[in-house]
Amino acid sequence: MKNATLKGFLFAIIAAALWGISGTFGQFLFQQRGINVEWMITVRLLVSGSLLLIYAATKKETNVFEIWQDRKDVIRLLVFSITGILMVQYTYFAAIKHSNAATATVLQYAGPVLIAIYLALKNKKIPRIIDFIAIIFAVLGTFLLVTHGKLDTLTISTTALLLGLASAVALAIYTLQPIPLLQKYNSAIIMGWGMLIGGFIFSFVKAPWSIDGVWDDKTYLYTTFIVIFGTLIPFYLYLTAVQIIGGQKSSLLASAEPLSATIIAILWLNISFGMMDWIGSLLIISTIFLLSYEKK
Repeated sequence: MKNATLKGFLFAIIAAALWGISGTFGQFLFQQRGINVEWMITVRLLVSGSLLLIYAATKKETNVFEIWQDRKDVIRLLVFSITGILMVQYTYFAAIKHSNAATATVLQYAGPVLIAIYLALKNKKIPRIIDFIAIIFAVLGTFLLVTHGKLDTLTISTTALLLGLASAVALAIYTLQPIPLLQKYNSAIIMGWGMLIGGFIFSFVKAPWSIDGVWDDKTYLYTTFIVIFGTLIPFYLYLTAVQIIGGQKSSLLASAEPLSATIIAILWLNISFGMMDWIGSLLIISTIFLLSYEKK
């Protein structure tokens, strides 16, 4: 039991760190190489989804088409593909394009607060005092991050702010919605079909063969990293972690993502991140630890 829990913890942290790194690579490609956001999402979902299903098919006693035999599960899978995977992918990368990897990632991590609120409503439980404190911290942190404390000024565009908050909602859906499916099927099957369906749908927005931007060694290298190490591996690890330790704990451990994205973006891309940005980010990230507190 202890080994399984440790495995779940490690998988969630590794997934989060890889997401953070891929976010900064995405910022570089969108802002310095002119790569289209919609194209990147289509390609990463189609390639990663296909590879995950091939991997799942090689396992013994695994039928990758079994999920299509239950109508309720098919509906759950389609909802997960569109409102979970596709929405979290698009809102996150679009927020990066309109701001930067650090800000977009931190805003996304208001997600655990939304999860806590939803679970409290679902279970008809009054949120704990510490939950209320976490909500206040999340709101205050977001306010400082996007205004630097000045009521009449936005330090990022309205579009970036809305996309960042939408990605927080998408992260909450992505974490909670597939739990019934994960209790019945292997996470590689759920993730594989989810990505493949999402990529297929988004192909009508931006076809994978409609390629834009400047392509050099860095473009090829960073695109490959985003598809394999920023999509295929971390999403599989994260959903496996959800299977082992649950959705709320997994989302809490994923706090490694905004930290890695912020540090790398500052050191590598030289983004401006002042005192108010740090205070706002720390307030948002602290909510994750507040929500994880349990009385002994």
